[in-house]
Amino acid sequence: MSEATWAALGDDDLLTIRMCDLGLSIEGTELEPRIATLGAELDARGLKFRPHFWLSDEWFTPDGVPGIAIPFYLAHPRLARLELSQMLEVEGGDPDECLRILRHEAGHAIDNAYQLRSRPTRRRLFGLPTTPYPEYYTPKPYSKSFVQHLDHWYAQSHPDEDFAETFAVWLDPQSMWATRYGGWPAQRKLEYMGRLMRELATRRPHIQSKRQVDPLPRLRKTLGEHYSTKREHYGLDHPNFYDRDLRNLFSDAPEYAKRPSAARFVRKIRKDVRSTVASFTDSYQYTIDQLLQEIIVRCREQNLHLTDSEESTKIDFMVFLTVQTMNYLHSGRHRVAL
Repeated sequence: MSEATWAALGDDDLLTIRMCDLGLSIEGTELEPRIATLGAELDARGLKFRPHFWLSDEWFTPDGVPGIAIPFYLAHPRLARLELSQMLEVEGGDPDECLRILRHEAGHAIDNAYQLRSRPTRRRLFGLPTTPYPEYYTPKPYSKSFVQHLDHWYAQSHPDEDFAETFAVWLDPQSMWATRYGGWPAQRKLEYMGRLMRELATRRPHIQSKRQVDPLPRLRKTLGEHYSTKREHYGLDHPNFYDRDLRNLFSDAPEYAKRPSAARFVRKIRKDVRSTVASFTDSYQYTIDQLLQEIIVRCREQNLHLTDSEESTKIDFMVFLTVQTMNYLHSGRHRVAL
């Protein structure tokens, strides 16, 4: 199927298309100047190493490969819109966010290229690379032992992610890391990264393979199958723990029976509060949306209604949702999907 044909399809029809049939490439897309910017930043740090790039289903750098897989949806605006409709956000869709992810993945790629995991100081500062990768992790938002680069305190998820995040902050010309992390335990990691990269600047990589793992032309799953798996992975996983607070906002008392339905009201403000609370709490929009769906169901089941004006209730609901999300973050229930 030609690009012109599938790009004109509606979402339902587009989801039936196999990923290998999209016929996409990085060349000629907005990804090219972003990759060029990464190259300029590596040059500015005196690094001659360059990762190779290919399109796949997600962002990743495979073990032992000095290259970076970029998600397919960044290679075409129609697929970026599909990603938005399916996942409520487009990871890497903004140029600045894309560059942050590229820096992070370049940290993995240079780690692979020079086989840095065996170095004693790297293992002492960042932890053992042989630590099993968790499916989920529970972050400590106020820890000063880790840099903060990607969302969700990603450096805390695994020693290799800590290394890649530290590399990204060190590489970023706007990070001002010496000031921001001055006095933090994370500062020692950044200073080590500077020494390590100066050492590598004149060395040829041990591994120079251009191998591609799961390149887009080999992925035979449909877009619908891809998103079904992805939504399940990033879904909500916690018990109902907000009913009492919900009844402080709404009521099922007979005197409020003619007031607007709480379920209908939450549906009305859902998109706005979802994006706002996600930015407040550094959480996935998709996870918050799942929480909102649960709240709508609970409001309907309990026949709840507004007790105040919509304007006032929206403010109170925003506070309620932020508090519930932060409670979830800071309790044992919170797990961020890797």
